[in-house]
Amino acid sequence: MADVQRTTAVGLFHDPEQARGAIEALKDAGFRGEDINLLMQDRGEARDLAADTGTKAGEGAATGAVTGGILGGLGGWLVGIGALAIPGVGPFIAAGAFGTALAGVAVGAGIGAIAGALIGMGIPEEEAKYYEQEVRGGRTLVAVRAGNRYDEAQRLLRQYGAYDVESRGTGTVPSTTPAMSSATTRTMTEPTRAATSGERTMELHSEELTPVKERVQTGEVEVRKEVVTENRNISVPVTREEVVVERHPVDRRPADRADFREEDKTIRVPVTEERVSVEKQPVVTEEVTVGTRAVRDTEQVSGTVRHEEARIEREGDVNVRGWDQSRDRYRQQYEQRHGTTGTAWKDVEPAYRYGYEFRQQPEYRTRSWADAEPALRRDWEQRYPDRPWDRARESVRETWDDKTS
Repeated sequence: MADVQRTTAVGLFHDPEQARGAIEALKDAGFRGEDINLLMQDRGEARDLAADTGTKAGEGAATGAVTGGILGGLGGWLVGIGALAIPGVGPFIAAGAFGTALAGVAVGAGIGAIAGALIGMGIPEEEAKYYEQEVRGGRTLVAVRAGNRYDEAQRLLRQYGAYDVESRGTGTVPSTTPAMSSATTRTMTEPTRAATSGERTMELHSEELTPVKERVQTGEVEVRKEVVTENRNISVPVTREEVVVERHPVDRRPADRADFREEDKTIRVPVTEERVSVEKQPVVTEEVTVGTRAVRDTEQVSGTVRHEEARIEREGDVNVRGWDQSRDRYRQQYEQRHGTTGTAWKDVEPAYRYGYEFRQQPEYRTRSWADAEPALRRDWEQRYPDRPWDRARESVRETWDDKTS
């Protein structure tokens, strides 16, 4: 079945701040406010008002909750932004098509209302059900009616930390297991972390080289024709007549008569010859065709790039846990086991780190290797398509089974 051209980009965010940044980026890129749709749980004053009324909250309360909260500055730009309560789901802040679609069901049936609104925006039913499940779990959803700018809108959403059905690695809506309820389901590409207090985030940046090709004129070829005059000799066979006079002695014999008149004493014989003249006629002797063709070469370009690395400095008796603190121990164990006969550590480190970091996630700590491996494999093959799972499996499992980490 041929792929259907998508026109609505959808992104889920764990952090509403990321959603705000994505919406601002969409605005800067020229997307219209009426084409951007928002749905998020309302944890402010508007939640209480919506819960009391059971319907769409008053405009003043919604404005206060939005402009004074996490979406400050966007309230006057998004269309139809307001607070509402969906029975069976809870209080939400909605904008765009969500606000219009969900306001109509706020007093009635709330189960499946979010999925229904998404289906109305052109999202396939299975994906719409998955997105509703994630929103119920506390995620913020942004949907953009992008038309032929779908790829650009999706790229901007993911740039600010969004995930969706496609970027999860399976491309389909997964079934949940008892160990992963709908409220705690997470995509493999957006792993959750244990909640910490006083948490602050530092972004690390790096520069990448992006080749830009520009077509420039390196020369020019001109083909013209000019007249060249030269002398040319050709041989032409011709004929001419010559006069031959022969005298033959004869036996004397009597003549019939003799007329010695003057006019009978001369014989005239005409003599002819062929003469050559030259006529010039133009003829085609050659054709010249001029054009260009593409010749593919490879050029090496280089540049200096910078990147940021985290440096952790401890002062006093502070216990810090993380891959940076565990890397040396795993490297030492690997090199003792394989010596110089195995693969270099730098080639297996990604697999060790992969197993270590997913093992730290709360929803995976109680799961067995047999239970978690299918999901880990799907995610690994999505992240590292050039690194077969069969080669990485044992390294991932070693850190997964390490109870000391």
